[in-house]
Amino acid sequence: MPRLTSDVQACEARATDADLDDLRARLAAARLPEAETVHRAAPDPRRWEQGVPLADLVDVVNYWRTGYNWRSFEERLNRIGQFRTTIDDLGIHFLHRRSARADATPLILTHGWPGSIAEFIDVVDELADPKDADAPAFHVVVPSLPGFGYSDKPATTGWGTEKIAAAWVELMGRLGYGKFAAHGGDWGGNITTVLGGRFPAHVLGIHTTFAEAPPGLTTDGLTAAERIWTEQTRDFWRHRAAYAKQQATRPQTIGYSLVDSPVGLLAWILDKFAEWSDTEDSPFETISRDSVLDNVTLYWLTRTGASAARIYYESHNSLDPELRVDAPSAISMYPRDIEKCPRPWAQERYRQIVRWRSPEAGGHFPSLEVPEYFVKDLQEGLAAVLAANR
Repeated sequence: MPRLTSDVQACEARATDADLDDLRARLAAARLPEAETVHRAAPDPRRWEQGVPLADLVDVVNYWRTGYNWRSFEERLNRIGQFRTTIDDLGIHFLHRRSARADATPLILTHGWPGSIAEFIDVVDELADPKDADAPAFHVVVPSLPGFGYSDKPATTGWGTEKIAAAWVELMGRLGYGKFAAHGGDWGGNITTVLGGRFPAHVLGIHTTFAEAPPGLTTDGLTAAERIWTEQTRDFWRHRAAYAKQQATRPQTIGYSLVDSPVGLLAWILDKFAEWSDTEDSPFETISRDSVLDNVTLYWLTRTGASAARIYYESHNSLDPELRVDAPSAISMYPRDIEKCPRPWAQERYRQIVRWRSPEAGGHFPSLEVPEYFVKDLQEGLAAVLAANR
């Protein structure tokens, strides 16, 4: 077992009772707008045309105030194992769960926005010590992105995805993992792509639910289904990506609301869980209220609404068009994700795709929406990646 260096320190999560009391008081005193003017009976996705419906928000706010248990989430984080280290003068928080298996492979899982480490806490144990003895096992590392969760907030510009990827290599090295596999979606997928492309000496291969093709490719030769994917992605960026423009250009402005108002923070994030999940109406068809509130409460207690939004300012549309990934890559495109890249396009960047899957169900948050499938897909995808290294 690699020994932790003196640069890595164990830590535990513990919010103060005063912070939790303040949250409940703010929820009780919230000023809400009138109901939306789109009136439809549930279930109907069109109820969300103007954003989170008032009735849905009131229901979640009441549960957050009277029924939700943050201490349970803290206990789960502490059971996995939490640590901090400082890289380039910035404190980085991460979960670290070592496998009992002698043949385990180091694996780093990177979340995105509006997610957090909360996306992965329910899959860590099965990845580390799988019930199926034939499944690969992993020493699992789950860092909080800079400005997210218990990681420090950058005080200067420069913490974009390229720098984060380099920091992850340093982090894994400090844990004794000179070579490792990587997985991510959303911003985590972008960072995982950079890891695979920039650090082939360290990265055994990648698994991602995000594949970004180089610019300038045409739809010539794509199947009808692949053309639909490109149209859906184009429609998303043209008509449903105002949040990204706001956070890429004015993260400080929206940040005041996200840090001062728990209801504002909840609505901002819940809107994305609803729109980006594979559901007919509410995200709670597949994701529990507790899972969403674990994530939102983590943002609230760490006051990271503004600092997390700044990853868009740092990195929006910044993936190097010339970057190529020669490391073995396993890619899964979930049907209701917001960006879906056809395989012929993906192959222009990821030049050794060893496994490609288009699951039948799931959206942008597969580890929460379809956790059993997600784990199996990740295990099988990384098994293919590791086999390509032999």
